[in-house]
Amino acid sequence: MSNAHHFPLTDLQISLISRALADPRRYQILVQISASQDPVPCAELLKVHPVSAATVSHHTKELERAGLIATLREGKYASFSMRREVLSAYAQQLMQFC
Repeated sequence: MSNAHHFPLTDLQISLISRALADPRRYQILVQISASQDPVPCAELLKVHPVSAATVSHHTKELERAGLIATLREGKYASFSMRREVLSAYAQQLMQFC
């Protein structure tokens, strides 16, 4: 899990990640995905978050667009895994301001 490939992130990437993490529901979805070493099926997200499948889909697309998760598709089913190296690179860049 090398950070060198993703570091430094572009200003656009930083903006997309910040926007994605600013939404409380997306943040909670990311926490749920990050808690698992295995890909998390969309059905598992729906069990925890009392919103429609379309809403979960929107949130996961925003997290994917920001580069924080990867989507694994098998037919009509989707599972999600955390891209820890991207979050790590984001945190490292934010730490430059400290």
